[in-house]
Amino acid sequence: MAKDVKQCELCRRAGEKLFLKGDRCYSAKCSIVKRPYAPGEHGVSGGRRKISDYGIQLREKQKVKRTYGVREAQFSNYYKKADRSQGVTGEELLKMLEMRFDNIIYRMHFASSRKAARQMIDHGHFSINGKKVNIPSRQLKPGDKVEVVKSSLKSPYFEAMKKEKQENVEWLLSDPQNLKGEIKRYPEREELDLNINEQLIVELYSK
Repeated sequence: MAKDVKQCELCRRAGEKLFLKGDRCYSAKCSIVKRPYAPGEHGVSGGRRKISDYGIQLREKQKVKRTYGVREAQFSNYYKKADRSQGVTGEELLKMLEMRFDNIIYRMHFASSRKAARQMIDHGHFSINGKKVNIPSRQLKPGDKVEVVKSSLKSPYFEAMKKEKQENVEWLLSDPQNLKGEIKRYPEREELDLNINEQLIVELYSK
């Protein structure tokens, strides 16, 4: 319970939903809907100091880290790789985060949140190209096929999923009826439903 409360506080500190708790984030029970102000004694009154440019940039980085559930060292490594790439640094950073195994499972609607996806991957419920993989941070690529392993097919969770109708995102193919999916291509920036200004993160690391 304490962990759930902490996740809600992260959204309230960011001032927006980060969708860390799955279905609850879409309901009236969402903490930021019930208490749309920062946690702490000064949250209700809104008595906050003006945030510096550095503070705004840092807050954006923290928001992205929390959204995808990555640690500081991981995030720093992603940024370094993005900065060395031939593409636009900020967009390449988001692309790498989107191609994480746990995010793909979430985007395919096989898990209600990225956190839940990480737990399910840890428990060995999924395979990539026919081989069971339990590394949530594994980077996937176009053409990779993901599916629920045979030993998990009869799980009540996955049986219920077959009855749900979910809308596919354009760059992924998800087949809940057969509990499998495929990565068609890398996502375009405009296809990502993220309220993120990645340029602020680039500016932060460029200091």
